[in-house]
Amino acid sequence: MSGNKIRIGIIGGGASGATACKACLEEGFDVVVFERSTYTGGLWRYHDEDVDGVASVAKSTIINSSKEMSAFSDFPPPKDKEMSAFSDFPPPKEFPNYMHNSKMVKYFDLYGDKFGYEKYVRFRHDIIKLEPNGDYESTGRWKITAKDNNNAGKLTEHVFDGVMVCTGHHVTPQVPTFKDQHLFKGQVVHTHSYKKPDPYSDKKVVVVGIGNSAGDAAVELSTVSEKVYLSTRTGTWITYRVGHNGKPSDSTFLRRSKNVLQSLLPYDTVCSLAEKEANKRIDHEEYQLKPKHRYLSQHVFVNDALPNRILSGTVSVKPDIDRFTPNGVIFKSESQETPCDVVLLATGYKVSFPFISQSLIPVRNNQVELYKYMFSPKLAHPKTLAFISLIQPIGAILPIGEMQSRWFAQLMANKLKLPDRQTMSAEIETKKQLIRQRYYNSDRHTIQVDWINFMDELAAQVGVKPPLLKYFFTDPELWRALVFGPSVPYQYRLEGPHSWSGARDAILTVEDRIGAALKTRAPDSRKSRGTKSLLTFTRFVGLILLVIFAYLLNLIF
Repeated sequence: MSGNKIRIGIIGGGASGATACKACLEEGFDVVVFERSTYTGGLWRYHDEDVDGVASVAKSTIINSSKEMSAFSDFPPPKDKEMSAFSDFPPPKEFPNYMHNSKMVKYFDLYGDKFGYEKYVRFRHDIIKLEPNGDYESTGRWKITAKDNNNAGKLTEHVFDGVMVCTGHHVTPQVPTFKDQHLFKGQVVHTHSYKKPDPYSDKKVVVVGIGNSAGDAAVELSTVSEKVYLSTRTGTWITYRVGHNGKPSDSTFLRRSKNVLQSLLPYDTVCSLAEKEANKRIDHEEYQLKPKHRYLSQHVFVNDALPNRILSGTVSVKPDIDRFTPNGVIFKSESQETPCDVVLLATGYKVSFPFISQSLIPVRNNQVELYKYMFSPKLAHPKTLAFISLIQPIGAILPIGEMQSRWFAQLMANKLKLPDRQTMSAEIETKKQLIRQRYYNSDRHTIQVDWINFMDELAAQVGVKPPLLKYFFTDPELWRALVFGPSVPYQYRLEGPHSWSGARDAILTVEDRIGAALKTRAPDSRKSRGTKSLLTFTRFVGLILLVIFAYLLNLIF
């Protein structure tokens, strides 16, 4: 420590790094954030260059979680604020419900500006090594070795009381190889390097994979390429951004009432109902997308446009690649070559921490044994090293990283304690078993969580889980919103440490803010008069029918 002040090092200056920094500042800690690039925003800040070890979205990427569900939790939402935010900082109301990456970055910048985030960030610093400090056994302190690229690559060492790793899991591409791939004369590219469709204009492209990146790339490429083939081993169930009545779909299904109902019904029943609903939009079997696994056995695949592209013939669904040829590929169960110019691998990412020794934090089969996906019970001082947002939720990731950061800060301030190692290890094993039981076997299903359940788990640790029984008696309006309305992050600022006086209002007005982004033209006064006339006519007809009904009753009785 520097004097009596706790010193925290944060690796990664993206969205998770920002929430980590803010949570630590709220506890009065000294904070240093190390960022290898020249900017904040992490993978959401688009750049044309393909830089090894630096994640970046494609130019057209739009977030799959709506803004209210992804919000910062405790910044007052004036009338110009929206939903896909952190729990304290709703996005501006004019921002769309599903934000383009440029809007996400703008939102992060607004958030960071509120507490002067950039003054804590050391840009162009590569982390070479993270290791226990010499006095770790007695203090739990860590040493970071960083390369300062602002100073001719000079190596510097820094000692911290605690470290937060905020690098995520979209950095190291998972690159499979196929039989006879060396014969192929075309390009093989991972979506990590895919930026925009222009270089693939008028080409035949095979997209390998069926995750969200694969769907987005296939749809976008189909607008410029001669032909796109979407190659999948498993198939998928499609979820849409646009839900019932045109509302953001996550704001309609991420509700406590539905979560309780789902937990009470048998797993197969829930899956059957969801699959029936999915097949109302498209027949997944007819579209060659129906998987062998059940609806809830996969991570959510979100794409509103893919069925349209398949229906129009610009995207064709194919099985897995069997082998390459000099001029194309041969798919499994097929004998003829499919000519192509490019194979785009949308095959995900490896969980990787190149600056940490495997002996400290082992990564095996894309799995890291961490309590609540944060703390290693094998360390002598588990609480002093936390991994933030190393998770794949059915829902928004930003509020989870924020809640994890709040918990870490409370632990480092000695206001809370972790369970004993045996308890933590037992829960890790239980979660691994639950994942194996529910999800089909895949490297992408090692860090899966359900949003409401996991947020409540973390909130219970921090002491900010909303007391529903209390509100049932003391604030029925708020209780109804918490149970039957969208499960928004603001609920975790109602009570407890660093609560926010504006949280209740933010929860009760969430539907208004969702609709506000759609009101992009002035009301039509003629339409209003027509609506009023229609309402008057409807009431008149209703009155006549009521009189007739009363007359008939009089005749009968």
